Amino acid sequence: MLPFLILLFVVGYLGIALEHPIKIDKSATALLLGMLMWVAYALASVSIIPAVNPDALAAYVNDAGLAAASLHEQCLQYILNVDIVEHLGDITQTLFFLIGAMTIVELIDVHEGFTVLTDHITTRRKRTLLMVICGVTFILSAVLDNLTTTIVMLMLLRKLVFRRSERWLFAGMIIIAANTGGAWSPIGDVTTIMLWVKGNVTTQALISFVLVPSLVALIVPMLFVLPKLKGDLPPMQKQDPNKPSLTTLNERKLILILGVAGLLFVPLFKSVTHLPPFVGILLSLGVLWVFTEIFYNRKKLEQSKEHRLSRVIKRIDMSTILFFFGILMAVAVLQSTGILATAAGWLDYKVHNVYIISSLLGVMSSIVDNVPLVAAAMGMYPIEPATATGYAANFVVDGTFWEFLSYCAGVGGSILIIGSAAGVIAMGIEKIPFGWYLRKFSLIAFLGYAAGALIYVFESVFLKSYIM
Repeated sequence: MLPFLILLFVVGYLGIALEHPIKIDKSATALLLGMLMWVAYALASVSIIPAVNPDALAAYVNDAGLAAASLHEQCLQYILNVDIVEHLGDITQTLFFLIGAMTIVELIDVHEGFTVLTDHITTRRKRTLLMVICGVTFILSAVLDNLTTTIVMLMLLRKLVFRRSERWLFAGMIIIAANTGGAWSPIGDVTTIMLWVKGNVTTQALISFVLVPSLVALIVPMLFVLPKLKGDLPPMQKQDPNKPSLTTLNERKLILILGVAGLLFVPLFKSVTHLPPFVGILLSLGVLWVFTEIFYNRKKLEQSKEHRLSRVIKRIDMSTILFFFGILMAVAVLQSTGILATAAGWLDYKVHNVYIISSLLGVMSSIVDNVPLVAAAMGMYPIEPATATGYAANFVVDGTFWEFLSYCAGVGGSILIIGSAAGVIAMGIEKIPFGWYLRKFSLIAFLGYAAGALIYVFESVFLKSYIM
């Protein structure tokens, strides 16, 4: 059954990649893929679970009092009450975070808050604008997470670049800039948060050894894209002074400040409370909701002209949410059945080189979600004591493997548009086809990834002993 699950996953991903030729929405394919994989897993649970998770199954059977039940019933109950519950917990955290972030950004947009920023971006030179946007994205994704940053920058991009073909080039670079910016910060990407919270890496080590490779991984693709952008963009459309606006300049600034502050609040909230990020984003959303209710109660506008949050939230693209859900549920089956752990174990025993293993995991993260890949790697390798020597020394706190894994898992996701949260959300918001990104960006993203990896290897081999 495991080969069938792998085949089903590959076929599903091909369906997503060939969305436009087969004329089937990728969200439908992803949702169907995720559910079919769980059905197949449940039907074959008797042959999979006792072989993959015998100890966990035995513990559950003992705790649930199912010793007298058939093996099929024990396995099915294990899937229902352990596997699905655990994975849904992780997945819904991501989805609720996504819904909260998208709603806050949409709230800023409908109140024209982004015009406060776009009015200050006066350059219409395409190449200059690309460098500005990439620089802002790279820095912002280290403070926020790359998912939130991508949403903010894509919404901002819509105010600056109107031609779709050109906007897609900017959007592709936003994906790369968001992923590279998140790789060197402990709060910039889900995988770096995992490594940081578990104590595998420290903030100082990430900034010292991953920042420069991440910057190189951004600059290399940018050098290929810049020649494709020639001349100037059309002048920005100025708002008609005679056209009435529902918000004043000060009100737009206030909405922008509150919205951005709510987004920036999340990593601080996470650091202080250690609660999941979705709690922080929904807390910020709740504050903004109360604020907008009071705001419109005082303005006393016609109901049809109000942008209360209860109306704004209906603008969220639910097909993107369902696409995310289907993909993550499909990957969850690969994790539960031990397929990902087996792949990581094969790399360890057959390759036995931390640079090659991390590099391959990075390439794999462009195909499957990097979170279970990193989770599998963390489960395979315990943190070694500081006195460890030889091969084991790569797995101490701030060891070479953990630092390089942070870079590879974060940056490698840019190779395919479905390889990162930033790419998936850009695919949903801008409707970028898989094949278009594959032709225009996959190769240059890989070249940037490889260049940054070589820089890290150089740092690790020749500079690390002098810096640390």
